[in-house]
Amino acid sequence: LIILVDGFEMLENYVHQIPESVKNILAKSTKPTTIIYKNPKGLAKNVVANDNTVAIRIVQDEFCQQLIHKFGKPIVSTSANISGDPTPKSFSEINTSILDSVDYMVNLRREKINDKSSTILRIREDDIIEVVRE
Repeated sequence: LIILVDGFEMLENYVHQIPESVKNILAKSTKPTTIIYKNPKGLAKNVVANDNTVAIRIVQDEFCQQLIHKFGKPIVSTSANISGDPTPKSFSEINTSILDSVDYMVNLRREKINDKSSTILRIREDDIIEVVRE
């Protein structure tokens, strides 16, 4: 699961401390970047991993920012692929079992091709940033 927030202000509601190194990485990032934070706060237990971490992404997409802002809370997202399957590069590549199980799909950019996966980084106990996926 990934928690989607609309900016640093919202992010601060769910993590105790955002290291300066993370702020710098996110400010310079040109593609979606998810950070795995330890010891989150204010989130439902079912979105926090067994190791007491949570993956959070500050969205860059304007539609997503507006949706989250209007909702007033983060949105929980799952992957668009089944574990072990390749990451879909377009809407048409998403497994139909996933499409059939969602509550709602936005009819937006369904023809767009995404050549790059998002970056996933983890903040280790010593506040060192570890690359999980580049």
